[in-house]
Amino acid sequence: MSTDSRHIRLLTPADVPQVERLIRSSEYIYQRFTPEELPLLIERYPAVGDLNNASLHGFLISQITNPPIAWIGGFGVSWSESKYYISILDNLIEDLNTHLRARGAQALYYSGNDMEQDWLRPLLLARGFQPYCQLYAYDKYDYTMPTPGNTRVTVRPVQLGTSAGLEDDTSALLAIEKLCFDELWRYDATAFRDIANSHPYFIVAEQNGQVVGYQFNTVEADYGYLVRIAVHPAFERQGIGARLMAEAVRFFASERVTRIMLNTEEQNTHAHRLYEWFGFIRLAQRGFVLRQEL
Repeated sequence: MSTDSRHIRLLTPADVPQVERLIRSSEYIYQRFTPEELPLLIERYPAVGDLNNASLHGFLISQITNPPIAWIGGFGVSWSESKYYISILDNLIEDLNTHLRARGAQALYYSGNDMEQDWLRPLLLARGFQPYCQLYAYDKYDYTMPTPGNTRVTVRPVQLGTSAGLEDDTSALLAIEKLCFDELWRYDATAFRDIANSHPYFIVAEQNGQVVGYQFNTVEADYGYLVRIAVHPAFERQGIGARLMAEAVRFFASERVTRIMLNTEEQNTHAHRLYEWFGFIRLAQRGFVLRQEL
């Protein structure tokens, strides 16, 4: 690894093509974002790169969903530098953490889908990350639905004030976030706007003019990813979650995906029942979250 012109710096949107190239060719790659999200992440949140002159040899991207919470969004090393991936990771984490602390982050999280096979997990544990929680993974291979859910509820595309004259659902979404999720999992207003711009499907459920739930997901190749379903606690057990799930399955059917995937916290038993009712199968592999104080 030549060090003559080696340096680490913050990445900019101009670096997106090089990051994309590393994602396509890297032997060591971790990616928690879709291709559509990548430019927004680099524009919004700290991302650092290991460069030799102008050539990118490694990157580490963060996601800040709700300060003081930050996530590792992606890591990759060029094929030519594969044998140095550990030292590149060390240098990038040190630099990234400096930028995250300056942005008000107090803890950095990492999530993986398979505790036994995840190649980054032992490296991060050896560098001060601690186990935080476990996740379940569910897959569905068909479009069957046991119920359409509460059809009296109005379902419509989310509106985040991007056009004149349209309602802004931001306040309602943030209120649901605060009531439904621990701080770790909450999205802020910026994140919701980015999700609306980068995800092909984002809807809200309304009852008597009030937003009582929301759902969004994405598609990559022929896989569908059900990212989030949330229902205001005051309106639970009224078939709203089932309605949002049914709408999600209809969307994935229209996209002709071969597999619908999701992750959920181990203790979220209420959600587990909904997923299993709709034919999702819990996988043997265990997902996980690691945490490091900054």
